[in-house]
Amino acid sequence: MACLAVLFCSAGIAAGADDAQSKNILQPQGLEQTGIYALREMDPNLTGAGVKFAVISRSYTYIDDEPQNDYRPDISHNCFKDQAKLPAGTSPHSTAICSILFGEDPAAFHPETGAFYYEGAAPRAQADIFEFWHFVLNNVFTQIPPDADIITASFGSPFEHPWTRGIELLAESYGIVVVASIGNGADAHAPVFYPGAGANVIGVGVVDSVNTEDLATNLANFALAYPEHSSTGPTGDGRCKPDIVAPGNYLAAELNEPNSYEPTGNWSSFSAPVVAGAVGLLVQKARENPELSPAVSPDGGNCVIKAILMNSATKLPYWHKGELQTDDDHVSPLDYVQGAGMLNAVGAYEHLIAGLSKPGEVPTIGWDLNLLDKIQTPQNSYEIRIDEPADKFITATVTWNRHYNTEYPFEPAPEKNCNLRLELRAVDPDNPNNNYLLDHSDSSVDNVEHIHIDADAGYTNYKIIISFSNLDDPKEPALSQRYAVAWNVQNSQETDNIFLYDINADGIVNEADFLIMLNNLLNSTKSPDSYFFGDINPNGVIDVHDLGAILDNRNRQADWLTKQD
Repeated sequence: MACLAVLFCSAGIAAGADDAQSKNILQPQGLEQTGIYALREMDPNLTGAGVKFAVISRSYTYIDDEPQNDYRPDISHNCFKDQAKLPAGTSPHSTAICSILFGEDPAAFHPETGAFYYEGAAPRAQADIFEFWHFVLNNVFTQIPPDADIITASFGSPFEHPWTRGIELLAESYGIVVVASIGNGADAHAPVFYPGAGANVIGVGVVDSVNTEDLATNLANFALAYPEHSSTGPTGDGRCKPDIVAPGNYLAAELNEPNSYEPTGNWSSFSAPVVAGAVGLLVQKARENPELSPAVSPDGGNCVIKAILMNSATKLPYWHKGELQTDDDHVSPLDYVQGAGMLNAVGAYEHLIAGLSKPGEVPTIGWDLNLLDKIQTPQNSYEIRIDEPADKFITATVTWNRHYNTEYPFEPAPEKNCNLRLELRAVDPDNPNNNYLLDHSDSSVDNVEHIHIDADAGYTNYKIIISFSNLDDPKEPALSQRYAVAWNVQNSQETDNIFLYDINADGIVNEADFLIMLNNLLNSTKSPDSYFFGDINPNGVIDVHDLGAILDNRNRQADWLTKQD
């Protein structure tokens, strides 16, 4: 089996490294943007220790369609300096990905950014580096799971294949979290890529860095997930993807240059390892506390992690469900380019440590791994109280696994599937006649349901209800379904973000943004089903009011551009 076992850990995180960290900027800065560095400050023990990754890498070269086994990271790089030397056959792609995940170099340097402390997302984790086709033959087709907690892949195919379904079956059967990039948008002339497009996989899109002539500024500030750079849903069968997005432009280790780091550019290949690294930290924490162990259960633990990540994600400007429209979309649970939003590692950690809460009265943040049964338990309710509901948002997410036949070619097993519905009801304890349905999410094709809505200032009590979408549907012969749910209450997010107006992310609102908006307006009338930025007000369309908002904010500058000057 072409698999390379590597223990990615070093002494750099020990006490002596703290001084270096305080003097130098940490890189990759996208880990700061997504809260991974902040999480490590909150809990310094979270380094990925004891967590195992299976990193699936394509060979860099093929001869007569045969992989040449140059899929390994270049472990001679300084950020891997404590590791044993590897044989020839390294990949620049794998080198960059593994440095983002596991690298550490206290004395890193780039001529345009100066000195920095390089620290990946999970620097003390262990990893097996698998060549893709060998992994498929030895693990996917045999359904023998790798010795790993997390599988991550930064490549894909626009089509579903037996191997993509086999990966989903591994997630379903063993509770392994699978994280994969979803593709690079229209510039790559491709739809959402599998396995990231898979129902049981966490599909990751890319948030672009800002667009200035100063590299240090670009690497430290991030804008939006753009449809032309990050593949958008829906999938061919109508499901929402991606599930989550993360920055993709980082300083990463350069092949055959042990002292060199180069920016990766805005590619989802480099967003996926950041999300995978955050998952590794959550897995480590769940392992340390027996009360959190259901989050790593082989029977649905992958759903818990997915629900927590998605429920805690930060909504970026222009987030809305499904296609552009005026009201909340009840059948499309996610935004077609952002998914549930951008990775928020601190928020995910807070969800996790809030602990498992069973149906009934629960805190305003938490999660559960539970079972619906059509005969015994057709619905579960979670009751929360918000003492000051004004200017609060309620978010709730339900995830569950789709099922597949256990024999090659791992065809879908719809007879085992159930479709679930998520409701949020405002409750008046003194007068049940005043109860009403505040929001619901009920897709007929997704195995994710997601609600993100303002609390009603007149109500302090709410019920999150999970039920079968259609209890009497003869097309759903399965009697039960295991699910994971996460929920929280938070303050309303910023509504006047500069990236509503600075669409090209160059730090200033000007004529260039107006022209982009005008072009999006014209294209949205020609292709109303396509995804375009520009509904600022929002009223469900891009119109003259949105053009006016650009003009009203003309010459407005981003804080990071002012600091650069």
